[in-house]
Amino acid sequence: MKRLTWILLGVVLILAACAPASTPISAPTIGPSPTSEPPTAVVPPTSIPVSLAGPQAGSTMTWLDGSQLVYVPAGDFVMGLGYGTTPQKTISLDSYWIYKTDVTNKMYAQCVAAGNCAAPAQELGTPDYINPDYGDYPVVGVTWDMASNYCQWSQGQLPSEAQWEKAARGPGGNVYPWGNDKPACDLLNIQGCLGHTSGVNDYPAGKSPYGLLDMAGNVFQWVNDFYAENYYDTMPALNPTGPVSGDMRVIRGSSFESEASQTLAGVRRPAAPAYTSRDVGFRCVVPQPKVIAPYCQTSSYLPIGGAPSATCQAPDAKVNGNYCAGGSGFTTIDIPPGAVYEVQTKGYTCSEAVVNGQRVLTCSGPNNSSGEVTVCNSTCSGAPNTANATPVCDPGYSLNPSTGQCVYAPIASQPGAAGCPAGYNLIERGGQKVCAVGLNQNGQCPAGLYFDTQYGACVPPSGNVDAPFGIDNSGRAAQTYQGCAPGYSYDQNSQCCTAQTGAAYQGCPLGFKFDSTQNTCVPTQVRLSGPGCVTVSLNIAKCSQPVDVCSKITQEAVCLRNSYACEWNDKVGICSLKKK
Repeated sequence: MKRLTWILLGVVLILAACAPASTPISAPTIGPSPTSEPPTAVVPPTSIPVSLAGPQAGSTMTWLDGSQLVYVPAGDFVMGLGYGTTPQKTISLDSYWIYKTDVTNKMYAQCVAAGNCAAPAQELGTPDYINPDYGDYPVVGVTWDMASNYCQWSQGQLPSEAQWEKAARGPGGNVYPWGNDKPACDLLNIQGCLGHTSGVNDYPAGKSPYGLLDMAGNVFQWVNDFYAENYYDTMPALNPTGPVSGDMRVIRGSSFESEASQTLAGVRRPAAPAYTSRDVGFRCVVPQPKVIAPYCQTSSYLPIGGAPSATCQAPDAKVNGNYCAGGSGFTTIDIPPGAVYEVQTKGYTCSEAVVNGQRVLTCSGPNNSSGEVTVCNSTCSGAPNTANATPVCDPGYSLNPSTGQCVYAPIASQPGAAGCPAGYNLIERGGQKVCAVGLNQNGQCPAGLYFDTQYGACVPPSGNVDAPFGIDNSGRAAQTYQGCAPGYSYDQNSQCCTAQTGAAYQGCPLGFKFDSTQNTCVPTQVRLSGPGCVTVSLNIAKCSQPVDVCSKITQEAVCLRNSYACEWNDKVGICSLKKK
């Protein structure tokens, strides 16, 4: 029996060595090496059949680079604008998983650290991709080859035009990702909104029918196809992948510099493969995700939402004044010390200062418009109060208090006297009760798994419920895990992927940022609302020419309160409009 086991494992290793160089996942290193002792026992997968609902349209799954994959089911959809070089056609696609957002700076940095991606070009006016303050911004300055190489590293590929457009428009062929309403700054980041890229989670109201973000605005996106102007005339109706060759590739979507008229979801553009820009990024598609082994280490995090205070008193926040300066309109708001605030309207920005002991927000936005700022008592449930929160780990991991990191620590599949540990669900299979990995405290499955509503636990998209994620079973792990991403190697004893020299483990998840004071990942996308919060309405005047509102001010304190536009002259004791 041991001899047969060795023969089978040898065949696996030979096949792995013959894999083509372009294989997006590294050759599996699971199982014993030729010099190691064979396992004392190989536990076969449970043969009891299991009924699964399978992933549904819009189901999400965290992936090995920290991205969120979204499931797009097989079926027909309407492709093309219906005029010019993009006639409308009904196209049928197989199912696939696609990134919910563009690849971010921190995702890309992991691939660079692993030695499998080249650093992006530093485009004029863009932050350094390793700046943690911009970790959730889309990576830019990448050529088509760089984007394609990244997607291969993450076990995927660039989406085809058809895959990208179906994910953007839905089966009915929406005009825009969010529907047919005209573009506005609360739906997407285009010309006249911010003037620069934005975080990939910043525009949830503009999501596509499947839940994808930034399918219009923020940055253009590379896709896999070669460009041919009249390709739609000969495009096959089943799984089209573009022309077989060409000099140009296709970019889809629109950017923060695009006019509203250029944001239709069916628009396509050519670009040279070596082209880079401050407004061109990409996302990936994973047609058939493999059963990936877990990382040996991940970052801990504070769950979204903080512990509410017993009592909440809304802060006293009010508009102090409005003025024009340099052709732009401004509004000032007085808020109390210790309050937290959040700008609710896209295209608006606020800066703060303390004037004579009074905390003042100076807010600007598009001329002749209205916006809102929410101000909250920092001790209330609406505020991101994480000062006394305890870091947590995903199911299958345990917290190392000294480092703040989560270490892979699988458990026995049989429940104990108290049932399954926190984060595991009790499942009955063939009359036997077993523990299976469930959702984490943010309502998500660990990486590589989706929550199956019929099974009641997290499973890989392959449907192999015997994949022992979080379960201590080295023999079964060696049989089911299909390797690690390049830059990582499989540790059979620990049953997980360990980082090789120079590589970095996956950092904070989307919507989180590392806090060095608490040594953990803290949420950055919490929306302020609820008890202890007030919403202040802003009105920005139409200012075609600078209006001198400063000369009417006679008190120094009031002049300083409007310091964005005014300055106080001590010598003559007057308030005057700042010079440009």
